[in-house]
Amino acid sequence: MRYGCCGCMVKNDPDGTGAAVLEKLAAIGYDYIELSLAHIMKLDDAAFSDLKSRIVKSPVKCEACHNFFPAAIRLTGPDADRHKVVDYVTMALERASALGAKIVVFGSAGAKNVPDGFPVKKAWQQLIDLLKVIDSIAKKYDIIIAIEPINKFESNIINSAKEGLELIRQVNKDNIQLLVDYYHIAISNEPFDVICEAAGHIKHVHFAEVLERQYPKVIKDSYIDFFRHLKDCHYDGRISIEAFSSDFENDAVTSLHLLKNIFGKLG
Repeated sequence: MRYGCCGCMVKNDPDGTGAAVLEKLAAIGYDYIELSLAHIMKLDDAAFSDLKSRIVKSPVKCEACHNFFPAAIRLTGPDADRHKVVDYVTMALERASALGAKIVVFGSAGAKNVPDGFPVKKAWQQLIDLLKVIDSIAKKYDIIIAIEPINKFESNIINSAKEGLELIRQVNKDNIQLLVDYYHIAISNEPFDVICEAAGHIKHVHFAEVLERQYPKVIKDSYIDFFRHLKDCHYDGRISIEAFSSDFENDAVTSLHLLKNIFGKLG
């Protein structure tokens, strides 16, 4: 298992990419950092070059990116512009690849949420058609696009892991796969059994305590149950903590120990 962290939810992140904690993650002992792709896309060429240089010099690499699309890039509804989206994806995945990312998480509720009055079925088809195009671009860079289902309080489409699984089955492309997120599954009261149903398609994992989306600090039975399902389904990939913190160094140390302790108990 590889343990990482989404840095952009940490307090005092100046450019929103999450890279502010890069050196701290290396010192703590994480395996990788997960950065915000939408914020990386806001960097000018000089700032992007500086970020790339930092990552090259760091023992902790950018193995994953999240926050694929900014809300301004419409993916569903009458204002969705396929050409604009494809141009953005082409540039975004080029930058993600240059940083070494192998996973790009597609949650992006603001971009994909269905506008009021627009048929959900039509929006679903828009996403299927778009993902088939994105797949061909992702293949070029050897990147997996991991669909992140987001709970119904934050999004109005693809709200469960089961729906995410149905979407990738309908897309039916090798580079369009699934992320499971403990926070979203737990807040939606979705049974962990969906993990086994989706086993062959799960390529990335996010983890956070449900209460205020904090860094997990104390082992809970539900954590063990979640990770037992992943272990039983032979998942051995990356796990990123995606949580808020105002005391990052202490929280990151505690949560890394917690994760390793859980997997130690699971054997």
